[in-house]
Amino acid sequence: MNRRNFLTLTGTFTGGALLLPDFLHAFGSQQNLIIGDQCIVFVQLNGGNDGLNTFVPFEDPLYYNLRPQIALSNEAVVSKNKGMAFHPALKGFAEMQQNGDLSVIQNVGYPEPNRSHFRSQEIWQTASDFNKYSNEGWLGRYLDLQCKDHQPTAGINIDTIDNLALKGLEPNSITVKNPNVFKTKNQKEDTITLSDNPQLDFVRKIANSVTEGSDEIQKALAKSNTEISYPKTGLATNLAWIARLIKGNLNSKVYYTSLNGFDTHDNQLAIQNNKLTELNDALFSFYTDLKKASLLQNVTIVVFSEFGRRVKDNGKGTDHGTAAPMFVIGGNNRGKIIGNNPNLSDLDQGDLKYETDFRSVYASLLKNKLDFDPTKIGIQNKALQGLF
Repeated sequence: MNRRNFLTLTGTFTGGALLLPDFLHAFGSQQNLIIGDQCIVFVQLNGGNDGLNTFVPFEDPLYYNLRPQIALSNEAVVSKNKGMAFHPALKGFAEMQQNGDLSVIQNVGYPEPNRSHFRSQEIWQTASDFNKYSNEGWLGRYLDLQCKDHQPTAGINIDTIDNLALKGLEPNSITVKNPNVFKTKNQKEDTITLSDNPQLDFVRKIANSVTEGSDEIQKALAKSNTEISYPKTGLATNLAWIARLIKGNLNSKVYYTSLNGFDTHDNQLAIQNNKLTELNDALFSFYTDLKKASLLQNVTIVVFSEFGRRVKDNGKGTDHGTAAPMFVIGGNNRGKIIGNNPNLSDLDQGDLKYETDFRSVYASLLKNKLDFDPTKIGIQNKALQGLF
């Protein structure tokens, strides 16, 4: 069974009638996480977000020379700091940084970068080398070792399809898709044997895992509510669900969601402005919700894309590139800009040279937030210093 078929098949189960009815409508008293419990929330920007127009080197003349059609003006960018500033849609990001709650990691990438969306996402999700392939994701491998017994809600993916990053040997995570569609569990699904084929039996195990996990999800939602107003967007809705689960003491180690639409070959200024507005407003609401609940120190939010864009514009947009910034919010991060400003005079065939390997960020998250040795899952990179 190849990866595409696996994702399609398991996505069908985790998005269907196995989920319980009132997923979004259980209200009750709020309970906070036990002090010291940590979780990580990943927000993946699919399509290759243009990092140079997200965190902008506005003082570098080469930025304007190389991007005559899409450069953001000095007057438009916000929260100027040491030659860098945020896209004007990211005022919430700027406020989080001013509060000391947001770190920017400059020039994140990996050796021998791949400009295919699918392959580069796979590299990020498995933490594998550019020339190696893995059937398990880096978080799935972590959960396999972290979970002494099968724990179907150790990882939660709020999305329309399963994420390879969470795939392990055991189904210790579930994908929640359209949870408000179904009103009851389909009892027939609980007893159907799909096949004697071990691969299909594994998928059946995942389906049963969702049934088991749905009770825990309901219990968590019954203990929580949404105390602030979130925007009416897909990402904001996903993050509101995650906030409810965290506040309801589900105690999952990892939450994952994504935002599509960042492949800006054409009409970039309008498209990226819309996507970054959705990202900013959703994340700032999530941040505010967690902070109001005194949970921000327990939750680390990681925002990344599979690659950045080419430095020179193509007239109306940008083509696939390499290195780009990552953003880390909450979790008692140090609120710093880590790394050097993008060097636009020293490019690799027109692309930014990476300065920080993304696996160093993963190593820091595992070591400092989850108290886990990253070498146990094959990540040999040293943990990034200065993040926490």
